Amino acid sequence: MHPPKREIFDLDAMTNTDPKGIVRSVDEYRVEPWGLFMARPTPGRAQFHYLESWLLPALGLRANIFHFNPGYERDQDFYLDVGDFVPGPSQWLAVDHYLDLVVRCGRETELADVDELLEAHRAGLLSAAASELAIRRAATAIDALAGHGHDLNAWLSATGMPLTWHDPNGDTHA
Repeated sequence: MHPPKREIFDLDAMTNTDPKGIVRSVDEYRVEPWGLFMARPTPGRAQFHYLESWLLPALGLRANIFHFNPGYERDQDFYLDVGDFVPGPSQWLAVDHYLDLVVRCGRETELADVDELLEAHRAGLLSAAASELAIRRAATAIDALAGHGHDLNAWLSATGMPLTWHDPNGDTHA
């Protein structure tokens, strides 16, 4: 079992240091009162070629759109990571807490990787308090998404956090 994945978002350097320590060049950062938007290419990834993310500290969520390569498309509109997202003046820090939500707009939201969260807690990699908070954040998000027709943009717009994406419909595309 791996420890919680950590990432650094360096606004000044226009880089994103991924959990493996690889520094990636970022095309765009945008800071809003409710979060941080990042858009960057994903060189070396067979499954997808571009990533858009919103870090939403108040919700403990990172919302992602993966721009899949042909043949690797997935039945998802958004992929949400649950964790801690800490803003700073020039750097933001993300610590993943294992749980993920797969949002299929208008249809459903699927909770994933519960087994990883439980295993990480058993292994002492995530405290009981952090594990409970991750579960609460996921449950809150699932409830809110269900109340908005499993539409991430509609939910967050209703809470005063309008998200914008390179693709205004939020659809994944190559």
